[in-house]
Amino acid sequence: MTAVKFDTETEKTLAELYRQLHNDPELSLQEHRTAARVVDALADKGFEITTGVGGTGVVVVLRNGDGPVVMLRADMDALPIAEDTGLPYASTKVTVDPSGKEQPVAHACGHDMHVTCLVGALQSLSVQRTQWSGTIVAIFQPAEELASGAQAMIDDGLFDRFPRPSIVLGQHVGPLPAGVIGYGQGPMMAAADSVQVTLHGRGGHGSQPENTIDPVLMAASVVVRLQGIVAREVAPSERAVVTVGRLQAGTKENIIPATAQLGINVRTYTPLIREQVRAAIERIVRAEAAASGSPKAPDFDWNVSAPVLISDPAATATTVAAFEKAFGIERVIPIPQLAASEDVGLYGDLLGVPTVFWFWGGVDADVFATAVSAGHLPPGNHSPEFAPEIEPTLTTGVQALTTAALTWLGEG
Repeated sequence: MTAVKFDTETEKTLAELYRQLHNDPELSLQEHRTAARVVDALADKGFEITTGVGGTGVVVVLRNGDGPVVMLRADMDALPIAEDTGLPYASTKVTVDPSGKEQPVAHACGHDMHVTCLVGALQSLSVQRTQWSGTIVAIFQPAEELASGAQAMIDDGLFDRFPRPSIVLGQHVGPLPAGVIGYGQGPMMAAADSVQVTLHGRGGHGSQPENTIDPVLMAASVVVRLQGIVAREVAPSERAVVTVGRLQAGTKENIIPATAQLGINVRTYTPLIREQVRAAIERIVRAEAAASGSPKAPDFDWNVSAPVLISDPAATATTVAAFEKAFGIERVIPIPQLAASEDVGLYGDLLGVPTVFWFWGGVDADVFATAVSAGHLPPGNHSPEFAPEIEPTLTTGVQALTTAALTWLGEG
């Protein structure tokens, strides 16, 4: 079975959908217009469409007789970042986040491309029903950037209300040459955990530090000490990352504040190291607070959690073989483990079925080669300068999803 090629008019329609999504990004759990565009693109084409799953998620079911149930997943949310691509369809949006703060918004992670490719794959699979049998369950997921969207859809009865898949398939665009597929086997992306820490001191005048307990100094000591976890507590044969991405305290230089806040992010690849690092963070924070004479124990809010993404080795090998046949061996390459994280693994983990996940390139081949020759990669995901080339990125993404789905569906 081969992935169908679209006519020129369909390619133009998909490209226009992508530009609309890119120009009108929405933050996590605010993806209302994105969901509406998905519905508009697939309405009246024989799909069963359900909206509002897990908040703003969309589930699309395509039944075609007896056979396996295959799940295809794309994420929809954008990032609070100001786009700096210079594209004519670049986002200039500013919106209000859940805390009430104004934020710029951009699709700096490529989720607009993910949505467009899944729409295209569904259209492709719909017009070639004679080639396959079974059921496709397509998930347009909210809030991947919060690592909460998959769980929200599960909690909303995803696998009670819709057919349960025997395999989960997903993909992510990234800073590879456009047209190239990158795959991994086994633990492919790290588990992610984030904790928000509040340190308590005693505020006062900056000229009288002896009458205060300075939470800024306390926070600075914590930041330095945390760097010893990976360097001195994690075995060199293991991988882990501890990042303090947020340190906030005070309002004025001559006022010692009463509290300081830290936002700490952790990436690990095994449950043992994950628990070890989490425990070490809490131990160090508590110890530094005690050493500073903090009047109150620190507060911990572990508010983000995503498991290790495991691309099932056997299922990945089968899917990669189909990619090599469809695209050519030279366009399908292994890639190393990534410290970034994804919540797509929750679906397969819950059901006990394999997940297959791959990356595909969105960077012009010449731009990629020039950057590499200069000793660095081109702007990638979460950069304000990241935006995939529409072609051949779009066509490749549609064909990859379609090829993978046909690999696991029954024969028509």
